[in-house]
Amino acid sequence: MSTSKREEVKIQRQRRKREQRRNTFLIIAGVILILVALFASPYIVNALKPVGNVVAITPVARPLAEGKTMGDPNAPVVMEVFADFQCSSCKRYADTVESLLISSDYFSNGTLYYVFRQYPFIDKNVATKESHQAANASMCAMEQGQFWNYHDMLFSNWTGENVGDFTNKRLAAFAENLGLNMDQFNTCFKENKYQTDIEADYDLGLRYGVSGTPAVFVNETAVSPGYIPSYDDLVKAIDTALAGGG
Repeated sequence: MSTSKREEVKIQRQRRKREQRRNTFLIIAGVILILVALFASPYIVNALKPVGNVVAITPVARPLAEGKTMGDPNAPVVMEVFADFQCSSCKRYADTVESLLISSDYFSNGTLYYVFRQYPFIDKNVATKESHQAANASMCAMEQGQFWNYHDMLFSNWTGENVGDFTNKRLAAFAENLGLNMDQFNTCFKENKYQTDIEADYDLGLRYGVSGTPAVFVNETAVSPGYIPSYDDLVKAIDTALAGGG
């Protein structure tokens, strides 16, 4: 084979190698773009959704409310409620059982200290993270002394799980509806300022053995585990704790 022929063969081999590398790169780049699109599309769709109708609320006076607690922190009975704002059972509990508890004498007589614990889990395998963002927003409302009103606002505007009720735009609209300082709220929300606090509540729930919400504990003892506790269940648990049995 002549020198010129060998050079031509060499050049062709190099050209094929370059084409193979380019094709491999294009395939990998295409796969990456598809994966990015699949991951990002829920966020894009969520961001483009209109705010829609916002259900307003009538604020309810809560006894000795501070932050996401109610009652005397030195009370002999501590009740902790682990909840996800996307949870239908949590909404039902808040609308019925919790409202009865608020109107009881347990707060006025210094018996009960009531603590809301963040337990966002329903969006665990969903890209849009509505449970986590609702928790985030509620903590930013707490920063302005409006946790419980925002809590009610979220449940009043719930229609289903991971259906767009708690997009970022709607969460901001809820805050605006309550008259919050929006510059402060938006900064807090974008920075996810209370992520550590939310994670601490969630980790505490794991230590308690929470497997679903709402999960209610009286002096760290579960009330009606696996079921939504009734008001009578809570009364019995409080009386048991006061008698030294919990």
